[in-house]
Amino acid sequence: MWDNFSHKHPEKIEDHSSGDVANDFYHSYKEDIILMKEMGLDAFRFSISWSRVIPSGKISGGVNPLGVKFYNDLINNLLSNGLQPYVTLFHWDLPQALIDEYGGFLSPNIVDDFWEYANFCFRTFGDRIKQWLTMNEPYEFSTYGYGYGYYAPGRCSNYIGNCTSGNSATEPYIVGHHLILSHGAAVKLYREKYKAFQKGQIGITLSSNWFVPISQNVANRKAALRAIDFMLGWFLHPMTYGEYPEIMRSLVKNRLPKFTTTQSKMLRNSYDFLGMNYYTSYYAANAMLLTSMNLSMTTDNRVIFSSQKDGVPIGQPTDLSWLHMYPKGIRALILYIKDYYGNPPIVITENGVGDADNSTLPIKEALEDNLRILYHHGHLTYLSKAIK
Repeated sequence: MWDNFSHKHPEKIEDHSSGDVANDFYHSYKEDIILMKEMGLDAFRFSISWSRVIPSGKISGGVNPLGVKFYNDLINNLLSNGLQPYVTLFHWDLPQALIDEYGGFLSPNIVDDFWEYANFCFRTFGDRIKQWLTMNEPYEFSTYGYGYGYYAPGRCSNYIGNCTSGNSATEPYIVGHHLILSHGAAVKLYREKYKAFQKGQIGITLSSNWFVPISQNVANRKAALRAIDFMLGWFLHPMTYGEYPEIMRSLVKNRLPKFTTTQSKMLRNSYDFLGMNYYTSYYAANAMLLTSMNLSMTTDNRVIFSSQKDGVPIGQPTDLSWLHMYPKGIRALILYIKDYYGNPPIVITENGVGDADNSTLPIKEALEDNLRILYHHGHLTYLSKAIK
């Protein structure tokens, strides 16, 4: 879908480029693995492209042997060089055929097709893969693909963004619902059919910013909690407790889909570990009143975000306008998950800083602050131990 999106809407890509070649990992993976080994990395996280191994999205449409060979060769090469593969099944790029047929994740049909795809991957590669992630950042996929229209497939309401079709008030929640159910179905499959003899673990990579109340009044403290419920809790709450956060159900009402009793049971504790992506934090203030009658998931949380307070940035600015380095945020986020979600094992799957001049960015200090968490709180690991 991203190939189609970047060709059809080059104006939505900053430099109008496509992903036709990108970094050419397909041809240069062996050289890249040598570089990884020289750097001292001990793990490599990558995603399997659904459309590369099953172009039509369905086994009945045929399997691409060249795609399967590529991933077998990649996995074997990683293992022979001492790197542990962390494999994501879905990193936003859906076979276009499934969008053309029934709208992709807008349809409940996707759950069965994702189950079939996951089953193929577990059966084909699972003898060597010990760490599975069902999907990457479902929040971003739902929000930016169907709320704002920035990402493929570029859907949103016309009062939110430059989109030809979509509904920002309903579609992000529908897509998120089907992502959650697809995750649950894949985890159930792995645990029942493969885990006992393949002896791997399965989880999901979620993302979240941290949110600091812009002042300590009750309304702003509640706003910060709402912000994290609408970003992290949207997905983690059902995967832990089998239902959406209470505040989401209260504010979104009938636009938020419901889980059946059977689905809720399937979803509870549906991960062996969590992958977490953290980059930045924001101040959160209570939005007193909705400024528009046009409903949208982008405003349902009733929170106003800011990267500054009284003109002072929340963290060290970077070359990226949205990213301020705030190392305290990752510690606060991990402790929040520990306290509210049962202290699950956590792997930091993404955690970055902006590309900037080292003379103005205290990168080393920020990384050291983040890494100190390793020694103070159990159940937390970084995907690689190579940072020195």
